[in-house]
Parts: sequence; structure tokens; C-alpha cells
Amino acid sequence: MRDDTACGALIKQINSTLEKNANNTLRKQDLTFAQVSALLAIRDYPEPRISLKELEKILHVAQSTTAGIISRLEQKGLVTGFGDSSDKRVKLVQITPSGEECCRNAEQNMKEAEEHLLSGLTETERSIFNSLLQKVSATLK
Repeated sequence: MRDDTACGALIKQINSTLEKNANNTLRKQDLTFAQVSALLAIRDYPEPRISLKELEKILHVAQSTTAGIISRLEQKGLVTGFGDSSDKRVKLVQITPSGEECCRNAEQNMKEAEEHLLSGLTETERSIFNSLLQKVSATLK
């Protein structure tokens, strides 16, 4: 018999629900959670451009998945892709102003989703919850 109250099961359930809700919200903008994750990673990268290889590492997805995400983002005008002048095998991408706007909207949506997630907790409980999540996360690294 499965224990649906085990920590791992609860974390998976919360993650699945958050991702489903995010995808439902993003569908109105013709985007997916994976696409927005890529946009945020590109925007937050310390350099103005990022290689697909580096993005693949950040997102923890396969090369073909990364290429597909970037292809769809290019079609939507949210990123621009181009070859590296020093190595034509390397594809670089950078975010466009439309992509930046998309990131701002996504961050607002994430803030609202987190507020909803934590709405049943007091400020003290929120602080403790966050501290415990950080501690658990650190042990997995």
C-alpha cells in the first residue's frame, strides 16, 4: 500500500500541481512552463548570450529538448539565435525585448502562485517552511 503522506509523495504532488497550474496560466500566452524556464535562464545568465549547450546544462534536459524549446521561442520572437563567430558549430541565443516582458509577466505569475501556495500558513510558519525546504535541498546537493 502506498503512503500518500510521505514527504517525497507530498513534494511530488505539490510540484505537479504547481507545474499544471503554471502551464494552464501560460497557455493563454501560448507558452509552456519549460519555455518560460528557458527564458528566465537566458535572461539571468551572466553574459548577454548563452550557448545551447550551457542552457541544456542549466535546464537539465537533453540537447534535442533544448533545441526544440529554443526553436519555438525563436518562432514567437522571444529569443534570437545565431552562430558563434569563432565556432560555427556552436549556437548562441539571446533574449529579445518581448522575451524580457514575458519574463516580467512570468515572475508576477510565480509570485501570485507562491502566495496562493503559502496562503494557509502564518508568517512564522512560512519562515520555518522555507528554512526547512532549504535545509532539505542542501542535503540533496
